[in-house]
Amino acid sequence: MGRSPCCEQAHTNRGAWTKEEDERLIAYINAHGEGCWRSLPKAAGLLRCGKSCRLRWMNYLRPDLKRGNFTEEEDEIIINLHALIGNKWSVIAGRLPGRTDNEIKNYWNTHIKRKLNARGIDPQTHSPIAGGCVRTAEEEAVASSNDIDAAAAAAEEEHSSSVDDGDLDLTISLRLPSRPFKTSPDGAATPPAASPTICFCYHLGFRGGEACSCHRASSSGYVSGYYGFTR
Repeated sequence: MGRSPCCEQAHTNRGAWTKEEDERLIAYINAHGEGCWRSLPKAAGLLRCGKSCRLRWMNYLRPDLKRGNFTEEEDEIIINLHALIGNKWSVIAGRLPGRTDNEIKNYWNTHIKRKLNARGIDPQTHSPIAGGCVRTAEEEAVASSNDIDAAAAAAEEEHSSSVDDGDLDLTISLRLPSRPFKTSPDGAATPPAASPTICFCYHLGFRGGEACSCHRASSSGYVSGYYGFTR
């Protein structure tokens, strides 16, 4: 025959514990001790099953529970013990006062596995991953810092090399042949008057009109590298 249930499921509360239930459980255990979890709910006046009371006390209400993040020393203890005995979380919790087996299991799955993978170590066998390199915690921190610096430098270089379309200034100009020299009645050649020039400047690239040569145009309408349109 199988083991009988610890309580009548039809007459028990489920879901989140209330503050009043927590206070009743704490008061009873402080007065009588943990005792038998199967009979504790009825003795404490709680409509909960014994398993629920045990988990509530062990994982949340015990006064010796250790709160806060795990330390580096605790991480190394968990890693070393896991390499020896595997997923025996209750045994590992016995070596870490104030930590529960459920808390350690969750921390292993969410944090330590990723830490070992980053070091190039298989979390299950604790052996180096094929093709990977094993890194210490200090080397891992240095590598992470270097990656952050490299990403910042790349972002800064990309920003400095980018060009804003609004700052472009590209000069496009044309020059047609100038008017021929005129001959005066006395036979002397008279140069034509300076022809006004029109510069077509499209602001597509350079700041301050640096590429525009309009201001360098001489009265003859021609400067080396400059083409204007005469009319």
